Amino acid sequence: MQGLPLTAASFIVTVYGDVVVTRGEVLWMGSLIGVCKRVGISETLVRTAASRLAAAGRLEGERKGRRSFYRLAPAARTEFSGAARLLYAAEIEPTRWLVIHAPGLSEEEARRQRMARMGGEVWIRPDRGGPPPRDALALRAEAISDPAALAGFWDLDALQSGYAAMLARFAPLAGEIGRKPGLEPSEALAARLLLVQVYRGVLLRDPCLPTAALPSGWLGAEARKLFRRLYLALSPAADAEIGRSLEGREGLLPQTTPGSETRLAALA
Repeated sequence: MQGLPLTAASFIVTVYGDVVVTRGEVLWMGSLIGVCKRVGISETLVRTAASRLAAAGRLEGERKGRRSFYRLAPAARTEFSGAARLLYAAEIEPTRWLVIHAPGLSEEEARRQRMARMGGEVWIRPDRGGPPPRDALALRAEAISDPAALAGFWDLDALQSGYAAMLARFAPLAGEIGRKPGLEPSEALAARLLLVQVYRGVLLRDPCLPTAALPSGWLGAEARKLFRRLYLALSPAADAEIGRSLEGREGLLPQTTPGSETRLAALA
């Protein structure tokens, strides 16, 4: 994946969210260094990023003998659990809107909930069933006659460009899978992690508007189909590599777990 911009910190969170959380939550630093090396991130950058993530309260470190291990901190685990619902769970078409009055709401929280400002302290997002921000007044509204009029509150052009870039980068990989010889397990794991990294970067900014509110030629659905197809196709080899080469506190991580199997079942 030449030319793909990667930061060590963001990729480490992807590794934990996609691989480690469903397999005991703890990863040996040596394994983290190894998996990051496969995508061109040096050991120095990994150690620096892990230390900074720990200082920021996103990772928690522990030791066993001379070995260092890290797990996601509770705040980061909560954040990625929300991302995991978007990435791996079945899609739910929103039918109503949530209009929220939230004095003092931070821009970061609004971004995390993928809300758009309607004006002043009033925000809006599709009603996907999740809770509104704490201490906010939320009103659920039925769809208006022209839901596309609400789409202007979000920068859909930037999201469309993100989906187009994801499709251009990963569509060729879909054609390679299934050919002989196939990807090596280590390559499959690296490819799956990069797929999650890139798709997550766009999806977490997407408000997931109702279909009637989306512009013509919207690429989000096509990107979703490609993500599901590639993730399922890469997983047998990727999971085998996890069970062969990544270590937690008690030894090698399991190849699969009920949690990882649940994700695959939802995608399928």
